Amino acid sequence: MNVRRRHISAVALTAVAALGFGTLTACSSDSAAAGDTGSFDVVASFYPMAFLAERIGGEHVHVTSLTQPGQEPHDLEISARQTAQLEEADAALYLKGLQPSVDEAIGQSPIATKIDAAELTTLEEHGTEAGHDEEHGDEHGTEAGHDDEHGDEHAHEDEHGHDHEGGDPHIWLDPVRYAEVAEGVGKAFQKADPDHAADYRKNTAALVKDLKTLDEKFRTGLANRTTDVFVTTHAAFGYLAERYGLTEEAISGLDPDTEPSGARVKELQKIGKEDGVTTVFYETLVSDKTAKTLAGDTGLRTDVLDPVEGITDHSRGEDYFQVMEANLTALRTALGAR
Repeated sequence: MNVRRRHISAVALTAVAALGFGTLTACSSDSAAAGDTGSFDVVASFYPMAFLAERIGGEHVHVTSLTQPGQEPHDLEISARQTAQLEEADAALYLKGLQPSVDEAIGQSPIATKIDAAELTTLEEHGTEAGHDEEHGDEHGTEAGHDDEHGDEHAHEDEHGHDHEGGDPHIWLDPVRYAEVAEGVGKAFQKADPDHAADYRKNTAALVKDLKTLDEKFRTGLANRTTDVFVTTHAAFGYLAERYGLTEEAISGLDPDTEPSGARVKELQKIGKEDGVTTVFYETLVSDKTAKTLAGDTGLRTDVLDPVEGITDHSRGEDYFQVMEANLTALRTALGAR
């Protein structure tokens, strides 16, 4: 499919010759490298974007993910081989603001179709600081903590100092926003590869329908609960909390590896007693040490709430929908839903 293959830069060719054409983490079973498949070649930044490309593109696309299974997406640094893959691809699907090295590489590449998921829905600010303003906490139901001493310092940085001034990037954890992104990706595919537009349109509609069903499952599954509050190590679930009227209390804001302060532990102990919190959630791609330490200090149990940033052998499911339904089960238990 790729029509720019013969125009690839000398730098990229050198990189490919040195490192080989092996695909990175491809969602497709095709093991050929991006740009050498005869299909519509899509390079996706990480799993939630690759999942969209696979579901919407179907048999017409070959998808290569820049982020390996088990790799924390924020940690990704683009390699020479990945830069070469971007040179050859027909389209890049990414989420600007989550992976700065990806943003830079795609911005500098000659790729014709660049799809930024952040532009396909509305981003908001929540969970972006360890000292969260109560006014915003009440407004969005997504308080990330209340340690004002550190609030300004971390206001727009994630766990690696990445700038998130555009808003919270975790839009895929809200099925409604994810469906909006899916519709935008479908339209972009139709425009870039018009020969298969009808199939892209059909596949997009099917995916959006599945996401609406997932939204309904969350609405009904969480309707009758004893508490609205849940505790996480990583402030990733702001959109999900807002969608379903919950309150996320993150131990360390956007930094899942930072030890909570003594003041924060005491605050969470108080919140736990007052709001009937039963569980401290941790995730599959980062250490569970902080969650277990807090749980031990507060007498709470621990469980997994997966931000679905990647699928591994430890994931509670084989794809986005299965893991999200596992998250719903975990939340129902933690919130006392009946």
